[in-house]
Amino acid sequence: MATQAERLEIARLSHRFGFGPRPGEFATALKLGVSAYRIEATTVPAIDTGLAVITEPMITDLGKRPSPNTPEVIPFAQAMRAQSLQMVLWWLDRMALSNHGLSERMVWFWHGHWATSIDKINYPLPMFTQNKTLRTYALGNFKEMSRAMINDGALQIWLDGGDSTVKAPNENLSRELMELFILGVNRYSEDDVKALAKVLTGYQINNSSGKVTFNLKRHDPSAVTLLGSSAIFSGESVSDYLVARDDCATFIAERLWYRFISSSQPLPTDSTIKKAFTERNIASAVTALANDVAMRDPNNSLVKAPVEWFISACRALQITPSKLDSSNQLISHLQKLVQVPFSPPNVGGWPTDEAWLSSASAQYRIAFAKWLIKQGDLTPITSLSQNARVTKSADWLGVSAWSNRTQGALRNAVGDPEEFVLLALCSPEYVVSA
Repeated sequence: MATQAERLEIARLSHRFGFGPRPGEFATALKLGVSAYRIEATTVPAIDTGLAVITEPMITDLGKRPSPNTPEVIPFAQAMRAQSLQMVLWWLDRMALSNHGLSERMVWFWHGHWATSIDKINYPLPMFTQNKTLRTYALGNFKEMSRAMINDGALQIWLDGGDSTVKAPNENLSRELMELFILGVNRYSEDDVKALAKVLTGYQINNSSGKVTFNLKRHDPSAVTLLGSSAIFSGESVSDYLVARDDCATFIAERLWYRFISSSQPLPTDSTIKKAFTERNIASAVTALANDVAMRDPNNSLVKAPVEWFISACRALQITPSKLDSSNQLISHLQKLVQVPFSPPNVGGWPTDEAWLSSASAQYRIAFAKWLIKQGDLTPITSLSQNARVTKSADWLGVSAWSNRTQGALRNAVGDPEEFVLLALCSPEYVVSA
C-alpha cells in the first residue's frame, strides 16, 4: 500500500505533468510506484491513440477584412468567430483526450511563456500556426524553438515586429525577447534593447495568414554591441547567441520551477534542472524537474489555473469539451474564470497560484462544475457503496488525501452523487495541486 508521501508525489506528477487522471489511472499509478510512474509520466509514447480520434479544424486564411458597411462584413465576422471557437475546442479536446498528458501540458506551458493573444492578432490562422509550432518544439530543443519563434507571425504581430524598420526600430520584440522569453529580468541593459531592436528590423507579416517575410530595405545591417559582444547578427544568429548564454539556462529553469514546483520559493542555486538544460534539451529539463526532491516537499503546493482545473474535471468525468451542450456556454464559463486558451491577458502570460483564488472565482467554479456534472459520467461514484465513496473518490480524482473538513462535507453528501461530486471537484484539495 502506498504511503502518504508516495500518494502526494504521484498526485503531483499526474496533475502537474499531465492534466490529472481519468477513472482508474491513479490507482494504477499507485500500484506502479513513484519511480516507475515518474518514468511513465515523463516518457512520451510514439503514438497517442487518444489524440488520434480528434479531427484537426480547418483554419484558413480569411484574407483582408472587408470594408465597413459592405455585404461581406457579416460572413467574414462569422467565419472569424467560428474558426476561433473551433481552434479553442480542438485544443481543449487534445488536453482532455490525450492518453499521455505531458505533451499538451508542455504546449500549455509554452503558450503562457511565449504569451500571444488572439485579442490583438485577430486572425485565427497565425495563432493556430503558432500553437502547432509550440507543439513541435514543446519537448525538443529550446535553441530551435527560439529560432522558430523569431519567425512566428503571431508573435511578430503581437510585439509589433512588422513596424520595426531601419529608420524607426521598434523595441517591443527586442525587450520581451530578452526579459520574458530567453534571459529574464535585469539580465540586459537599455543599450542592449536598442541594439537588439536594430537586429530585428526588416520583418514583415501578412496579418491574415501570419506569413513572415524579410525585407532587406527595411533592415539595419550594421554591427551592434549586444551584451558585451560586437557583431553583425541576423534574427536567427542573435537568437542562438542569447540562448547560448548561461542566463538563458537559469531563466528557463526558473520558469519551469515556478510553474511546476513553487511560485513562492526560488530555484535553488544548485538545481539539477538547470544542469539538465545545458544542451538546451527541454525534455531533459522536464525529467530533472520531475525527479527533483522538491516535488515531494509538502509545502510546494500550486493552485490549478482555471483551464487546468476544467481539463482535469473533464478527464475525471470523461467529458469531451467540444461535445458539451453549448460551446458558447463553455467559453462563457472560462471567461468568468478569466482564462481562455489563445487569450492571455498580456505578454507576461497568466498569473499563478493564489491569483486564482477569490470568492468570486469560487462561485464561478461551482456554477461551472454543476454544469459539467449534469453532462458527465458519475459511474466512478455511483458504482460504489455509499460507505466507500469518500475514500475511493480520492483515488478517482488523484487527490493525495482529503482533509478532515472535506471528508466531513463528503460524508454528508454520500447519498446524493451530484452534490458529492460537486463538493469533491470544488474542494481545496482538488483546486490546489497539494
